[in-house]
Amino acid sequence: MEKNTIQNNLNIKAESGFAGLGIDGKILAMLSQLHFNIPTPIQHQAIPVAIEGKDIIGIAQTGTGKTLAFGIPMIQRLAGLQGKQGLVVAPTRELALQIEEAFQKVGRSFGLKTAVLIGGTGMGLQIRMLRNNPHVIVATPGRLVDHIERKTFHLNNIAIFVLDEADHMFDMGFAPQINKILGLLPKERQTMLFSATMPSQILKIATAYMQLPLRFEIAPQGTTAEKVEHELFFVNREQRMTLLQKILAEKQGNALVFLRTKHNAKKICQNLVAANISAAEIHSNRSLGQRRAALDGFKQGRYRVLVATDIASRGIDVKGLAMVINYDLPESASDYVHRIGRTGRAGQAGKAISFAMSDQRNKVKEIERLIRYVIPISHMPGMPAVSAQPAEKRYNHSNYYPRGNNKRFTKSFSKRSSR
Repeated sequence: MEKNTIQNNLNIKAESGFAGLGIDGKILAMLSQLHFNIPTPIQHQAIPVAIEGKDIIGIAQTGTGKTLAFGIPMIQRLAGLQGKQGLVVAPTRELALQIEEAFQKVGRSFGLKTAVLIGGTGMGLQIRMLRNNPHVIVATPGRLVDHIERKTFHLNNIAIFVLDEADHMFDMGFAPQINKILGLLPKERQTMLFSATMPSQILKIATAYMQLPLRFEIAPQGTTAEKVEHELFFVNREQRMTLLQKILAEKQGNALVFLRTKHNAKKICQNLVAANISAAEIHSNRSLGQRRAALDGFKQGRYRVLVATDIASRGIDVKGLAMVINYDLPESASDYVHRIGRTGRAGQAGKAISFAMSDQRNKVKEIERLIRYVIPISHMPGMPAVSAQPAEKRYNHSNYYPRGNNKRFTKSFSKRSSR
């Protein structure tokens, strides 16, 4: 990196809420200008160590500020590493774009140049961005490997490597691409790995590709935001649309609605629009431009509801999101954590509402075991009651803990834990 574009601008000591973490004064001033005044726990733990150049494994729930936890140290360290680059690999296009936006907000005034390598945009534009010698490259695994194989980009100059949302990478089947990338990186580098959970594949990466990494686990795996209120409705399949409309009529605020398939996401979005509820959809059948327009419209309030598949369950930061509604329960319990992580971010309150079929009690139990919380069951007045079939396996709830002041839940928790 050219020292005269960044390093000369990062030499003023200043005091702010991030002071004491080893952050350069100019970056402190920019953080203050952006209204980032108090570091989150993962930022407080990771930034000083990352600035020293040490390898890091950061385990933290979504919405805890992981991007700045690795972004600030990367910007600061690259200022003193002439000719070197930073590489961030993220699982989805949306997350990659969001990360690049965060880098630009903090580093643009220091001359920071970035490139985004994702599917859905032309290779020619990306090649031109790479020829401009960016300081930071943000990429999805597949498109990054495409560039490497076409020899339009190489990893020889990468000094800092970040794998963000690492657990989701493996959930999406990116293990071959990740292993190839790791095998081509220079041995002398800093590696930072961030994830919401810690599956065995990540432990293997830490063993094979990291140098004595320091691990920071801000919250136990599976922990959800403290200010998120959970609610569960058992409902017949054909009643879900009616229930969704009743919830949207009774509760205020915007809502992110998750479905498992792109076909159903499109169908539910159309039904909402037909019911005069402003809605947009995000799934893999939508182009990158359509997905960005839907997300931007949702953020700006043009749409009250965003209907999405799990492509939007991680990394999408929608400020002040009131509700996440699981129209379909997620395939895995860990996906529940990532979905509802879109609400209750940065200490704000939020609601997580889930619909379950009568035969999905086991799936509900898996979620409750992971988040260590018995989700209160609600019933919508005016709709027929649906009873859940008994779970095939009873989990031990003795280590669950109640949240909030829900009297019905507290009573339920006491009964279950005494068994």
